[in-house]
Amino acid sequence: MANKLINQMALPKSIANIFAARNIITAKDALSLTEFELMELLDVGMAEVTSAMAHISEVVCPPCQTALLLMEQRVRNESLAGHLPTRLKGLDEALCGGIPFGVLTELVGPPGIGKTQFCLKLSLLASLPVNCGGLDGRVIYIDVESKFSSKRLIEIGTKSFPEIFHKKGMAQEMAGRIRILRPTSLSEFAESLQRIKVSLLQQQVKLLIVDSMAALVLGEHDCGASRQQALGWHVSFIKSLAEFSRIPIVLTNQVRSHIGDESLMYSFQAQSRPTKEDNPVTFDSHLVAALGINWAHAVTIRLVLESRSGQRFIKLAKSPMSPPLAFPFNITSSGIVLLDDDGIEMKGPEINTIHCQVKREKLDFGLLVHFSNLFSFTYSKLQPIQ
Repeated sequence: MANKLINQMALPKSIANIFAARNIITAKDALSLTEFELMELLDVGMAEVTSAMAHISEVVCPPCQTALLLMEQRVRNESLAGHLPTRLKGLDEALCGGIPFGVLTELVGPPGIGKTQFCLKLSLLASLPVNCGGLDGRVIYIDVESKFSSKRLIEIGTKSFPEIFHKKGMAQEMAGRIRILRPTSLSEFAESLQRIKVSLLQQQVKLLIVDSMAALVLGEHDCGASRQQALGWHVSFIKSLAEFSRIPIVLTNQVRSHIGDESLMYSFQAQSRPTKEDNPVTFDSHLVAALGINWAHAVTIRLVLESRSGQRFIKLAKSPMSPPLAFPFNITSSGIVLLDDDGIEMKGPEINTIHCQVKREKLDFGLLVHFSNLFSFTYSKLQPIQ
């Protein structure tokens, strides 16, 4: 509204012409000056300046709205935006329909917990025909860690949607709608985002997945300050993509260790602790999401995947419309399956704490191998999966 033209505000022609003659074109130009400065610049009386400024302010001022009106507008916008159902009944109900369009949804958890499995299933759901509950669109899958498996994708599709994937040629058609991008660096990732923005509408893309954002950033920036600076532009651009395209954007994130009173560190940097027992035992390592607080604020939905007391859970840790719930799940041949659709309500900091139950003697080595692999990938340009 600040850029609204003064000559379109129905001011008296005499004063409007004076504004134009003094190169005061927009409301911002006029409101940036005091009334005394305008009197001197326009060479008119205080009464005329006061009247003109009151009129300009009234035109550009946002209308007064009630809380009820804002609530109704939000409901309308959410209904227009839509959701991508996950086919996990309890989670979809908690999210009011599934993964929302137009915002960023984050999956965070330790290695091997099921983040990529979740992403593969979402890719299939977005590519399915509308009459089968899908979005009938294409998917761009940014596979930073080279974990995408076309074989696993087809297995999930065959087990979950046999009526579709058993038809001749349908498996190839569904898989052909999912395009894989493997950037080698943050700069290449930025170039890819620019190309993606152009193709979102032209190619009927209905889902964008980045698996994983942490691997890209941690591979190039060891210092927290430089990491946050590098993230700033990318986060802003990805958020603008979500708002511009009105499609769901899902990003996975890694974890870092938070053990006792030690300072926060990435889990592959954690030092081994001696145990009193000779035999290996299982224990819960307490972890937190990587990438920092600025990144956490940027995402609208955060789903935490963890392993605790011998059971895996999906925790709805952040959502503007849902309670903090935890759903136990297993990974089967058809993908992730919830064991309870009601969920367990969680309160306090526990909803954000990430547990990873592993063998003590294998903890450091396993995490070291996983994170060292983040920095030694080979990549290819945008191409259809084979």
